[in-house]
Amino acid sequence: MSVALLADAHVGGPGGSGDDLQEELDALDAARCELLVILGDLFHVWVGDRRYETEEIRRLLPVLAAVRRRGIETRYVEGNRDFFLEDSAYAGAFDSIAREHAFVRGGVRYLATHGDGLDDRDWRYRFWRRTSKNPFSRAASRRLPGRLARHWVTSMDRRLAETNFEHKIRIPEEVIRRYGERRLAEGHDVLLLGHFHEARRFAVGGGEVRIVDAWFRSRTLEWLP
Repeated sequence: MSVALLADAHVGGPGGSGDDLQEELDALDAARCELLVILGDLFHVWVGDRRYETEEIRRLLPVLAAVRRRGIETRYVEGNRDFFLEDSAYAGAFDSIAREHAFVRGGVRYLATHGDGLDDRDWRYRFWRRTSKNPFSRAASRRLPGRLARHWVTSMDRRLAETNFEHKIRIPEEVIRRYGERRLAEGHDVLLLGHFHEARRFAVGGGEVRIVDAWFRSRTLEWLP
């Protein structure tokens, strides 16, 4: 029994329509896969309110719900392009939606988190996250009429493109190592990250930090033994 990992599909953006991802998800078999961990940013922008729903979201969510119905545990880890998903209308497609998910397989202790905001010196992004992901902005997003709601999503996409310049130029290895040391010391063996869109592995102390390749680049799920 294996664990499937899906990071940064960005369906509706660079990930395209998601038709090929749907084929991969349809092929998941509970006899082979016991857990699917989605490491955030499944869609290019995903807001936990039906009024913001795109055609890609409408088409792919039933596919994910079917994966769970087949007996495959499905965990969603929120990414930087995910807004207010926990306790939303979409929560029923997953066993959980949270900022991170810890699990043990084959005696190895894993911690999965998206990876945005791990640099506490990146004040610009951290300020943007605090102002865009809080109860007040969630309440405001629910009150916007249709046209303004669509404009809000477009504006959010533009602002996201203006943040995290550093990782778009190079992977901040030193920052990731420091973060990994701290999180692994909490009692984990492997830290799984998305967000950086490039597969990398770092030996950190007695453990490992593993960046999962972006699906929109690799077009395939990754697997843990």
